[in-house]
Amino acid sequence: MEAKSYEYKKRKKKVEEILDNTDKVNNVKKFPRDEDFTYSNGYKAWAGAIFVDLRDSTTLFTNEDDVSISKIIRGFTSEIIEILRSNTGDQLKEIGIRGDCVFAVYSTPSKEDIYDVAYRAFQVNTYMKMLNKLLEKRNLPNIKAGIGLGATETLAVKAGRKSSGISNLVWIGESVAKAAKAADLGNKNGKQAIVMTSVFYNNYIAIHRKNDSR
Repeated sequence: MEAKSYEYKKRKKKVEEILDNTDKVNNVKKFPRDEDFTYSNGYKAWAGAIFVDLRDSTTLFTNEDDVSISKIIRGFTSEIIEILRSNTGDQLKEIGIRGDCVFAVYSTPSKEDIYDVAYRAFQVNTYMKMLNKLLEKRNLPNIKAGIGLGATETLAVKAGRKSSGISNLVWIGESVAKAAKAADLGNKNGKQAIVMTSVFYNNYIAIHRKNDSR
């Protein structure tokens, strides 16, 4: 079947509508419901992000058979997703898998919310230890992951094509980008598994010290 050519002239008007109709960015304390996002607005608020990135996946995928890889990847992703999505209320804004990385983005209007994201990272790190024991029991290779955490004010806009049903929130700011980079540093070159950005750490440690002083 021959692919239909993209009609540049015909779509020009649509692109102009997109460029001209985006007219408002709302600075808010907390991100609203997904249905409040439109193709003409955007929201800016504090967001916290966590990325869990499998280490040296290329070697794993090259050296292991397909059945073993399937078992490992499913064991890696399924429970991490469960940890990241459980008991989040309306704070969880997005969760997904990108290649060999599981990620989540949360609305974090308070330091306590950032602390909660950090606690999820600790749970993921503990789960990885349990998973490796289960893999070892089945003569499957152990795996490692870097866990990156970031938080800052972030712009979120709905992107995609209105009539196609294909859309998603795009996160514009350092929280998501730096969390992804931090995950790439974890469990590598002698570093611990969990790596926090400085902004995330300062907010997390404030609540940690507060809890310790009780």
